[in-house]
Amino acid sequence: MCGKQFEGRFEFLEHTADVYVKAFGVSLGEAFENAALALFETMTKTGKVDPIEAELITVEADDLCALLYNWLEVLLVSSETKGMLYSKFQVNRWIETAGRFKFSACVWGEKFQPEKHVQKVAVKAVTYHRMVVMCEKIGNVVLEFILDI
Repeated sequence: MCGKQFEGRFEFLEHTADVYVKAFGVSLGEAFENAALALFETMTKTGKVDPIEAELITVEADDLCALLYNWLEVLLVSSETKGMLYSKFQVNRWIETAGRFKFSACVWGEKFQPEKHVQKVAVKAVTYHRMVVMCEKIGNVVLEFILDI
């Protein structure tokens, strides 16, 4: 997976044991959407996951790294407990208050079907190790994180 870009939305960086992701966006919301896509592209070919079931997810945290962690963790837990794969993500409402970040997002996907969905690797957990949220300049957000496989 190393170095492979997914339509300029994210790329997989070199890592010895886990999956190291770099996601991009013109806004924090778009970067978080692309991070979610990278999470599911790690597990399956998201192009084969039809966005037929929608869910609303809300996450919040005290800082942007914790927000990214919470977002990916909620998606991973939802996938595991509901047997879902997701392929489309839309951050709808981003709220920043003194020392608190929160957003709502709509996610779309479908139930896992072994005959339809390619199984790549199982993601065991999201980690804080090497997690970075960089707002380099207006219109350029970069997220880096590692998925434990």
